[in-house]
Amino acid sequence: MGVRVLVVDDSAVVRKIFAQELARDPELEVVGTAPDPYVARDKIIRLRPDVITLDIEMPRMDGLTFLRKLMASFPLPVIVVSSLTPAGGDMALEAMDRGAVEVMCKPGAAYSVGDMSVELVDKIKAAARAGVPRVRHTGRVPPVPAAPLALIRTTNKIVAIGASTGGTEALRQVLTQFPNNAPGTLVVQHMPEHFTRSFAERLDQLCAVEVREATDGDTVTPGKVLIAPGNKHLMLRRSGAFYLARVQTGPLVCRHRPSVDVLFNSVARCAGRNAVGIILTGMGADGAVAMRRMRDAGAYNIAQDEATCVVFGMPREAIEQGAVHHVVPLEQIPEQLFAHL
Repeated sequence: MGVRVLVVDDSAVVRKIFAQELARDPELEVVGTAPDPYVARDKIIRLRPDVITLDIEMPRMDGLTFLRKLMASFPLPVIVVSSLTPAGGDMALEAMDRGAVEVMCKPGAAYSVGDMSVELVDKIKAAARAGVPRVRHTGRVPPVPAAPLALIRTTNKIVAIGASTGGTEALRQVLTQFPNNAPGTLVVQHMPEHFTRSFAERLDQLCAVEVREATDGDTVTPGKVLIAPGNKHLMLRRSGAFYLARVQTGPLVCRHRPSVDVLFNSVARCAGRNAVGIILTGMGADGAVAMRRMRDAGAYNIAQDEATCVVFGMPREAIEQGAVHHVVPLEQIPEQLFAHL
């Protein structure tokens, strides 16, 4: 039996396109569509979908309110499909807080229907396997650690982190434990344009380190975390004794832009034994092969364990490649990292 999908969007055009594109995959079954949350509520009870795609801005009840009510009374894996606007990015982050498994952008000038449908199909299948994420936070402010971790000595290390499905929450848990003198850190989280800037701004408010969306030429220095912009690849380059960020367009790699493989390959070349790689929850294999190259170049690598992953795909692939030194629960990753430095 295929994965049963309900498409919820106020646009009849979007509902038609999504239903047609998803129906092309034999493993998916679009059991219905709904123009607003009230119709969606009745169809959820009657049709029992496995996964819901949900717009945020809709008539009669907005998607965020519906998501909160749904998670309280009838929790299901939900993938939010939002417009490509900065304001939509803020709302998308709120959706993740309220229980969405993933957030994607609707097709636009920089994101074709074909690209979107391939990724949406993959995310629906991953969401169906993962179910509703285990960890939920109802407020914006996370629990405060009992005491901040401290670095034993100053180093010239570079930390590279890759994540996908479930990664926004995993990154929050990891980065809020970084001290203000943590090594310069580069992050690839699979997400659309504009959402990355909102995500970085949210993390910057919660973390001791500076967190922001990367721009081409940024220095990578202690106390700074750079998030790959949506629809751009992020790489590390070296100029003399300085590490710099390179941000540029390019083809999809492992179906993604930004791609973890692209980041990890550049870190293997530029940092070698000065690097630490971390691979977190996510579907697919992005990052696995390049993480092995990091290990071969002398880097120290950590993977999130299966029990704490929303989807164990990316860490599993890295482990099977022989790329990982330690596999630990999410909450122990910062401790493992700083114990190595």
